[in-house]
This record gives sequence, C-alpha cells and structure tokens, in this order.
Amino acid sequence: MPGAKPMPPPARRRLSREDRHAQLIDTARRLVRDEGTDALTLGRLAEQAGVTKPVVYDHFETRNGLLVALYRDYDARQTAIMDAALAACGPTLAARAEVIASAYIGCVLTQGQEIPGVAAALVGAPEMDAFKRGYQAGFIAKCRAILEPFTKGGSLAPATLWATLGAADALSDAAARGEISQDEAVRELRRIILSMVEGGRPGRP
Repeated sequence: MPGAKPMPPPARRRLSREDRHAQLIDTARRLVRDEGTDALTLGRLAEQAGVTKPVVYDHFETRNGLLVALYRDYDARQTAIMDAALAACGPTLAARAEVIASAYIGCVLTQGQEIPGVAAALVGAPEMDAFKRGYQAGFIAKCRAILEPFTKGGSLAPATLWATLGAADALSDAAARGEISQDEAVRELRRIILSMVEGGRPGRP
C-alpha cells in the first residue's frame, strides 16, 4: 500500500549454547576435512561459523581445547554407532565380534576422516593425553563387558584387551592409507577378537 512502512527483517533466532556448540563442531570438522588441521584456528572458526571470536573462545578457550572437543565428538559418534549395532545384532559371539570389528573400522573410515590430523596436532598435549586415556579405558571396558560372558566363567586379561585395541588402531590406519581394504581390516580384527575370547575360555593354556 502507498505510504506503508516496509516490514523489518525477521529477527535471527538465537541458538542455545548446546546448538551453538554443535554448529561450531560441525564447522570445525568441515574446515579440517577441506583445508587440513593447520587451517583450523579459533579466529578462522569464528569467521566460518559467522560468529564473533569471543563466542568461540567461550566454548573452547584454546585451540587445543577445540581439537580435543573434535576428538570427543568423534568418540561420541563412534560409541553411538557401535551401541546401536550391538542392540540390533544377534546374541552370539560371532555376531558381536563382527559388530565390534565393523563398527570400529567403519567409523574410522567414514566418521573420523579428520581425526588423524587432529590427533597429530595434539601429540604431547596434556588435554589430549588425559582424554585419550579415558577413551581407551572406555573402549576396553566396553569390549570386556560384551565379550567376557562368552569366556564361560573365564576372564580377559587387561594385556589382551590392550593388544586388541592396538590391532584395531593399526588395521584402521592401514585401511585409511589404502594399504589394505576395509573388508580385510574388518575380517582380521574379527579374527583377532574371536581368538582373544577363545583363549580366555577354561581349559586353554
């Protein structure tokens, strides 16, 4: 209508702290994936996310804090995928070993493509050392809870569980570099898990 005042633009919706954190993590993952870990700074993240630097600093404080948050996000996604697969799989040892192997290898290849660079950037950082110890302990505890019932009253030695985690990391790394296929990595990790459990059964030397 003539003389009518133009409508003001709609107000931008303010994200909750949780939603803002998720947005920043998603943006940081994309930056690392597209440009590499060296390109990820708190200032660059603020620019790409369309927020001010104080907003980013409020969530992460330091670059190392941001990198650890990225690794923690990856661990949470990996855990959720494995838990969902375990809930849907059969109750046999073979089925559970297959889930652990396929979920671990698959997550590294599809969910954590940016993680090797993040981990490399955090080598020696106290924040990463503390988180990695917790991550490893959590994975070992999960495997123990899933697999020990199949030892028929036996137990799984801590050293054996740590060796299995080491194999999972090595096989995932080899598959990510293209030295072996994803299927080969999954089959070998499944074989290692089955051997580990069978070695913990009573009557074994």
